[in-house]
Amino acid sequence: MKKLLSIMFAAVLVLSFAACGAKNEAGSNKFIMGIDPEYPPFSYLGDDGNYTGFDVEICKAACEKLGYEFEVFEVNWDEKLVQLDAKECDCVWSGMTILDSMKEEGYVISAPYFDNSQVLLVKEGSGITSSKDLAGKIVAVQLGTSGEALLNDELSDLSATFESVLTCDSFLKCFTELDGGAADAVFVDYPVAASYVSEHAGFTILDEELGGEQYGIAFRAGDEELCKKIEGAVAELVKDGTYAKIAAKYPDIVDSLVFLK
Repeated sequence: MKKLLSIMFAAVLVLSFAACGAKNEAGSNKFIMGIDPEYPPFSYLGDDGNYTGFDVEICKAACEKLGYEFEVFEVNWDEKLVQLDAKECDCVWSGMTILDSMKEEGYVISAPYFDNSQVLLVKEGSGITSSKDLAGKIVAVQLGTSGEALLNDELSDLSATFESVLTCDSFLKCFTELDGGAADAVFVDYPVAASYVSEHAGFTILDEELGGEQYGIAFRAGDEELCKKIEGAVAELVKDGTYAKIAAKYPDIVDSLVFLK
């Protein structure tokens, strides 16, 4: 009987360790992905009412690999790190630019997965062919983005020539302001601009790159192990072809995906 009980106890321990291995660092099987819900093609609300986009699909597939219950949380992009610190989500994964300032503040940042550039989107026939033509014009940009940071720092000489910089809490609102005539251009990430142009006639992207950067995933300070688990799952997706299969749904970004180069 004692031998039987020992065997049963050992079996319970094995099952317990197996279950623990499927948990994230918070001790829960749930993994909450923080996204900007208006950031196609990386993260947005689909026509069926469900969240989708390249980042969302990759995260969901990674969670399936790890045995995590996948959940999405809409962040306020300007407050994304505050919400991450408040544990409203386990990561921010939504076309997020890797910034040295985030690393200096202690955030755990994944390896880069996308090479991005900042561009200007204007109306066709506007007469605007380069950033020099924006002197005395109004340029819209999303709050909390690297684009806003560039206009306030490295491109401050350029933005000083504008009549004003119009900040909006989403790129879709920036595009609405452009379409309505309240803005003359939108300073935006290239893939977002390309996605918008592919679905809306009458707009064009200027052939001028104004800032290079890379996207990564942000985790809270101390979450190195969770970051490694997610990176490992993504590596498996790359190896088994799932990554490329998902990427093929978003042709505008394929050439800039680091893991497919």
